[in-house]
Amino acid sequence: MKTQEITTTDLADFGPRERGMLVDLLDAWEKQGLPDDFHEEEVRAMMNRNSGNVFLTNSEYQTAMMNGDKLEIWHNCFNCGHEGFHEDCQLNDEGCNECEVRDES
Repeated sequence: MKTQEITTTDLADFGPRERGMLVDLLDAWEKQGLPDDFHEEEVRAMMNRNSGNVFLTNSEYQTAMMNGDKLEIWHNCFNCGHEGFHEDCQLNDEGCNECEVRDES
């Protein structure tokens, strides 16, 4: 039995909801441009089959997703694994704002 990858770039795997999300992503890219720190090398659309999230990724493995009506970078802490948009996951040299809270406990 073949194990299915969690993420896919095959648009045939995207359902109607996910294709709509992709249209919103591409429309935001066209109107707003990519987020400031998002590298433009090998940008492609991807879907996470587990979460249903549709996002843009690139050769640096960065992720850009819709945050309301704005295209923003989705951050992932290298230290604790915490994820989120900037307001939820503020990265720094030591990790993120969530790491600081854990260290204070």
